[in-house]
Amino acid sequence: MILVIGGSGSGKSAYAEKVALECQKEKRHFYLATMHVFGEEGQKKVQRHKRMRAGKGFVTIEQPTDIMQCLPALREAGGGVVLLECMSNLAANEMFDTEEPAGSEQVAEKIVTQIGVLAQETEELVIVTNNVFEDGIVYDTSTMEYLRALGSINVRLAERSDVVVEVIAGIPVARKGKLPVAVAEKQGHRQKGAPACP
Repeated sequence: MILVIGGSGSGKSAYAEKVALECQKEKRHFYLATMHVFGEEGQKKVQRHKRMRAGKGFVTIEQPTDIMQCLPALREAGGGVVLLECMSNLAANEMFDTEEPAGSEQVAEKIVTQIGVLAQETEELVIVTNNVFEDGIVYDTSTMEYLRALGSINVRLAERSDVVVEVIAGIPVARKGKLPVAVAEKQGHRQKGAPACP
């Protein structure tokens, strides 16, 4: 499991895609899309990501909540590599897609448990998540509860991941483990002893 974290516009999505494509090239590659699309801005974001993936062989599964529902498609394909984009959308959907918002611990526990199952069903699992914790702003109660959920998820996934990479202005920095060699070499970040793909 590889966790890729970065701020908005950091290049984390492009980097995570490269990592996913370099892993298990002979296997099928799935893009697990978690975004609910609202409004023109949401449509533009989805179109930009589709252009990024065009012709690269990803099978897209749209699953904004309850990611266990993607398992039949994965099992039918005999497993493969999954790129989950992104954790911040999934957490928000799980928290706010109900009549009453779910609590942060309930959301974190559900998602981390489901990610554990998903990781067992895949050859490689690459997860994109956001760093949204550094603006110093105190938000309303529901937003702060969401931030607590996402923070808890990020910490728990980082503990379970083989590799954690933070992307800063397009530059990947290994925070746990080493950058995958094939991607690191292409970007001029060769590290001695780095695995071809964790």
